[in-house]
Amino acid sequence: MTRVVSRAVGDPGQVAVWSEPRDDLVRERPVEEDGGEVFEAAEGPFRHYRREVRVEPLPDGRVAATSTTTFDLAVPYFGRLFALPVRRALRRPPGTHRTPWWAPPDRLDPRAASVLGVLAAASVIAGYLGTLLTQTVTYAARDFGVADVRPQGYTLAAVRAGVLLAVVLVAMADRRGRRPVLIVCAVGGCLAAATGALAPSLPWLGATQLVARAFSTALAVLIGIVAAEEMPRSSRAYAVSVLGMAGGLGGGLCVLALPLADLGIGGWRLVYLLPLAALPLTRGIARLLPESRRFTVARTGVAMRGNGRRLVLLAASAFLLALFTTPASQFQNEFLRDERGFSAARISLLTLLTNTPGGIGVVVGGRLADVRGRRLVGAVGLAGGVGATVVMFASSGWPLWAWSVVGAVVGGAVLPALGVYGPELFPTSLRGRANGVIGILGVAGGVLGLLVAGSLSDRLGGLGPALAVLSLGPAVLVVLVLAAYPETAHRELEELNPQDVPPAGPAPAPTPPPP
Repeated sequence: MTRVVSRAVGDPGQVAVWSEPRDDLVRERPVEEDGGEVFEAAEGPFRHYRREVRVEPLPDGRVAATSTTTFDLAVPYFGRLFALPVRRALRRPPGTHRTPWWAPPDRLDPRAASVLGVLAAASVIAGYLGTLLTQTVTYAARDFGVADVRPQGYTLAAVRAGVLLAVVLVAMADRRGRRPVLIVCAVGGCLAAATGALAPSLPWLGATQLVARAFSTALAVLIGIVAAEEMPRSSRAYAVSVLGMAGGLGGGLCVLALPLADLGIGGWRLVYLLPLAALPLTRGIARLLPESRRFTVARTGVAMRGNGRRLVLLAASAFLLALFTTPASQFQNEFLRDERGFSAARISLLTLLTNTPGGIGVVVGGRLADVRGRRLVGAVGLAGGVGATVVMFASSGWPLWAWSVVGAVVGGAVLPALGVYGPELFPTSLRGRANGVIGILGVAGGVLGLLVAGSLSDRLGGLGPALAVLSLGPAVLVVLVLAAYPETAHRELEELNPQDVPPAGPAPAPTPPPP
C-alpha cells in the first residue's frame, strides 16, 4: 500500500479545492464518514483507493488542509514502477480534470490495468526471445568457424520460416481462446530457445530457433490482440506503447547478457539458457490473465470476404517495412563488430545508451496517436526513423551514436501508431488469422531484405549503402499510410468491424480478472 500526504495552508477559499473530488487519473466519490471528508475511487486503475481530507483552523485566521491518500495499483509486476509517477500526480490538488501526460487518455479500470500489467510481463519474454538470435548469431558463427556474413543471413532468413507455425498458433487462438494459446507460446518459446545452447552447428542453431521464433512471434501477436480487445477505445495505441517498452526491456536484458559471449568462444551459449529463468513468470501470467472479453462474446462464422482490402493493405505495409528494418536490426551487431571494430561490451553499451531514449518516442508517439490520430504520427516516425538509421550506418565515431539516438526516438513512434492497426481492422473471430497472414508477408519482406542486404553489402562495399537502397520500401509505405490508411483513433472495435456487433439483447457481464 502506498501513502501520499499533501498539506496546504491558506485562506479557506484557497484550500477548498482539496475538499473537491478528483476527476483526473482517478474519479473520486465522497463517502459519508465522521471526522473528516473521505473519498473513494469510482473509476481508476486501483485495487484500493482512499483519500481523507482534514481541515484545521490556524490562529492567524488561515486554515490548513491535510490530504492523505492510500492506494494500491491494480498493475501486477510493474505496480511499483507506476506508483512513482502516480504519487507525484496525487500530490497535486484536485480541480485540473486533466490526466498526466504519461497516463492513458482514457481512465483505465482495475481489470484493464491488471491485464496491461500481465501482458507487459509477457512482452518482456517475447522481447528477449525475439532478440536472442539477432544479438548472438555473429558470435555463434565465430564459434562454428563461419566467417562470411552470407551464411548468417541465410540462417536468419530460414529462422523466419517459423512464422508459418506462428500462423497456426494464432489461428488456433481464434477458436480455442487467446489465453491458453498465449500461455503455451510463452512456455514453449522459453524451452525451445534454451535448446540453442546445445547446437553443434549454425544450421542446428537455426533449426532450434525456428521453433522458438514461431512461439515468440505468435506470443507477440496475441499480446497485441488481447490488448486491443481489452483497452478503452482511446487508449489502444497507449497500450501498444507500454507493451513495446516492455518488449524493449526484454530485448535490453538480452543485450545486457551479451558480454557473456566474451567469456570464451562458446560464451554465447549461456545467453540461450537464461530464458529458463522466465518459466516461473509464465505461471504467474497463467494465474492472472483472464480470457479476452471480446473473445467470449465473439460471433463465429465471420468470413474473410469483405476484409480483403484491409488485409492486402496491412500485409503490403508489413512487407515494405520489414524489407528495411529486418536487415538493419539483424546485421547491426555484425556491422559494428566487423566494420567499426566494436567489442561485445561496446555493442551492448551502444545499444543500451542509444536505444533507451527510444522509449520517449514510443510513449509520446502512443499518446499522440490516441489523441491526434495514427496516420500523421506513423508517417513522420517512419520517415524520420528510417532516414536517421540510414545515416547512422554511414557514420562512425560520435555521429554514429547520435544518429542512433535520433533514429530510436523518432522511429519509436511507429510502433504504437501503426502497430495497433493489425488488431483494430479485423473482426474478433478473424483477428488472429489475419494478423498471422500479415506476419507472413512481413517475414517475406524481412527474408528478401536479408538476402538483398547480404548481397549488396559485398558489391557496394558495406552494409550502409545496401540499407540506403532498401530504404525505398519504407518510403513507399509513408505514401500508403497517408493516402490509404483509415483513421481508427477514438473508435470502438465494433464500429470499425460491424460484423462484431452482437445481436440485440442484454450483454453478458465482463469476467473479472483472476484474484
